[in-house]
Amino acid sequence: MTQIVVLPHVELCPEGAVLEASPGTSICDSLLANGISIEHACEKSCACTTCHVIVREGYASLEGAEELEDDLLDRAWGLEPTSRLSCQALVRDTPLTVEIPKYTINMVSEGKHG
Repeated sequence: MTQIVVLPHVELCPEGAVLEASPGTSICDSLLANGISIEHACEKSCACTTCHVIVREGYASLEGAEELEDDLLDRAWGLEPTSRLSCQALVRDTPLTVEIPKYTINMVSEGKHG
């Protein structure tokens, strides 16, 4: 099992969390399996950016992003060099620290930010 530290997120994980994930599982599935309801509007088919996370530690251990993921990330709110779509980033053996951005494109377009 691989440790994932989730930094605090006001709505989804106010206290932050430390969870265990099986290598080969996506970050998205690992979060969902541990009660962190990250948005995934396209049902994890790499067609939106709602599951965007920023990998604060362990980014280099992840398999590189495919071209489609990179293209979608260009539209993500709060994009950073270590941003990934959590549905596409598979956990390996290296511990990860992830941050769920405060907003998603859906939240911003629906006026839910503030």
